[in-house]
Amino acid sequence: MSNENTSSLSQATLGAGCFWCIEAIFQELKGVSKVESGYTGGHMENPTYKDICTGTTGHAEVARITYDPGILSFEEILEVFFATHDPTTLNRQGNDIGDQYRSEIFAHSEEQLHIAKAAVIAAGESGVWKSPIVTKVSMLGKFYLAEDYHKNYFNTNPDQGYCQFVIRPKVDKFKKLFKEKLIGQ
Repeated sequence: MSNENTSSLSQATLGAGCFWCIEAIFQELKGVSKVESGYTGGHMENPTYKDICTGTTGHAEVARITYDPGILSFEEILEVFFATHDPTTLNRQGNDIGDQYRSEIFAHSEEQLHIAKAAVIAAGESGVWKSPIVTKVSMLGKFYLAEDYHKNYFNTNPDQGYCQFVIRPKVDKFKKLFKEKLIGQ
């Protein structure tokens, strides 16, 4: 990830299943300077991973992506978001089941809110998916950073089973679809 001047950076916060998957994909994207796993969208203050796993906090596992809008637009971030998870499964991604794994875009501004709503409509009209898009769009509330052991999870645990069988295929698909947008390309 690059180290741009932070005064000109923007943020996007996305829920697309397990935050390890989102982090692993967006870390590879040109224009992204930081990806942080965390929780948002619920009612519990200061949730832990153990709390999130109960499915009773209302929070989603999310990634907060800090990016340079001069290199990467919010629309491009959403293009990657829709291409790298299933936005048609309610409260689930693969075998990860519960509202903490929901597909949701958490807007940081009114502009992002409008762009995200339009992107959901466009995704639904694209004909790519046979089922309706269930991705929610909300204004971002309080964001809670995940525990340190979640940071850079895929890169530090590449041989772990979940990484091999769930994250690796998503990262490989992303790299194939967005080769020109990868760091170093």
